[in-house]
Amino acid sequence: MRIQIPLAPEFQDTDENLVRRIQAAKEALGSKVFILGHHYQRDEVMRWADARGDSFRLSVLAQEHPEAEFIVFCGVHFMAESADILTADYQQVILPDLNAGCSMADMAHLDDVEDAWDTITGFNGRKKVIPITYMNSSADIKAFVGEHGGAVCTSTNARAILEWAFSEGDQMLFFPDQHLGRNTAFDMGFDGDDMSIWNPRLDFGGLSEDEVHDNKIFLWKGHCSVHQRFKPKHIEAFRLERPDGIVIVHPECAHETCEQADFVGSTDYIIKAVEKAPEGSVIAVGTEIHLVHRLDAETPSKTIVSLDPLVCPCSTMFRIDAPHLAWVLENLVQGNVVNRITVDRDTAKWAKVALERMLAIT
Repeated sequence: MRIQIPLAPEFQDTDENLVRRIQAAKEALGSKVFILGHHYQRDEVMRWADARGDSFRLSVLAQEHPEAEFIVFCGVHFMAESADILTADYQQVILPDLNAGCSMADMAHLDDVEDAWDTITGFNGRKKVIPITYMNSSADIKAFVGEHGGAVCTSTNARAILEWAFSEGDQMLFFPDQHLGRNTAFDMGFDGDDMSIWNPRLDFGGLSEDEVHDNKIFLWKGHCSVHQRFKPKHIEAFRLERPDGIVIVHPECAHETCEQADFVGSTDYIIKAVEKAPEGSVIAVGTEIHLVHRLDAETPSKTIVSLDPLVCPCSTMFRIDAPHLAWVLENLVQGNVVNRITVDRDTAKWAKVALERMLAIT
């Protein structure tokens, strides 16, 4: 259980004072601290990031900065875990707010995954099952995958990882995001009859013995609470208003939404697609609102809007703010390490196997 202690009243400071305090602490720490800012982070935090990117890229960047004793990860819990797995033992990874989790990652618990694995492998007629987990998963899930011959994937390399999985085995268990798994499988030529949703809340995953035996792909019943909000109706409304507009969505969106979009790709893909779009383009983007606003602000020659004008931010990422960043940095200046994220050695060993397997494949 992750419980964030309340901040002292002194951290409910004015924006101007918080800026001065964060700047002073950052300057005092110098190269000892390396601040990572995920693309979905709010601007008041992102302004202090030494690097910004998606979750895995940021973890790799932390690994590439051995001079930093402290890695302050402005993201969510599973991202900080990945950074701890990849960085050296002397480096300490800090999450400014322990309540910054990921609802998608929390939809796949190790006990449920182990139960699903035992059921599928026990009723599938000795077929070889390859477990694949999305990067947006906890360290113990990554470790399970590594120990059972599978790999991690990102939204960028999902197809390459799934192609590898089917070169190695007969069936695949994909978690925790059903939409990325489904969209990737459809792109590879699979159809709906090849896939089933595995619902951990139901006996036998909600499937029959025949389905467990015959299906090729088991998609965990999980999703991103932000990306699932984007619907075909939002695309239809945008096209009515801007027939010449461009629609770009993330593959964590539902399949019917991705089918109607002009482009589908990872966060990095979305950023590059916006860069490549013609001058004067109006682009509706189906992803987290802070990134959409930042793309619009940083691309004045184009108009970037959210595909759903009412879409909410990533509520867990949003927990990290200037007061929490000031709190962790000022504690570091005083010699106190707060909110350190650590992964035990055995879990880290097998999780790293799954991550390194991904890198070897791609």
